[in-house]
Amino acid sequence: MARTHDHPGEQAAQDPIRLLDIRDTPLSVDEIFRAVGDDAAGGTALFVGTVRNHDDGQDVGSLGYSCHPSAADELRRVAEKVVAEFPVRALAAVHRVGELLVGDLAVVVAVSCAHRGEAFEACRKLIDDLKHEVPIWKHQRFSDGTEEWVGAC
Repeated sequence: MARTHDHPGEQAAQDPIRLLDIRDTPLSVDEIFRAVGDDAAGGTALFVGTVRNHDDGQDVGSLGYSCHPSAADELRRVAEKVVAEFPVRALAAVHRVGELLVGDLAVVVAVSCAHRGEAFEACRKLIDDLKHEVPIWKHQRFSDGTEEWVGAC
């Protein structure tokens, strides 16, 4: 979808990228949701990725995320690409690194746009590209004592 601003109230905010971070502390859905607040946005889409208790039929006990030193720059590149492709009012993405337990929040992303369809599409693009392009790796430890590394989370 091409970025257009033909309707009143749809002019892009000065800097629609409001919050980008990779941190080793617990994540807050409220923080990310507040970061994308915008009076001209009619739709906000939010995605929360949590540590699940299984993967490919194996019970997951815990996992650790680590990242390459370029991860923050790559996250910004991904965010800028989404802002260029969609009429984003506000965008935020935060990924956690370190040791996480089942149920912990691993990633939270949100996008606000004038309309819900654009918000859904932009949010999906943001999380999909983050997952495939930002160099963050997952080290899963299974309850049977085995473990595995997973490429870009």
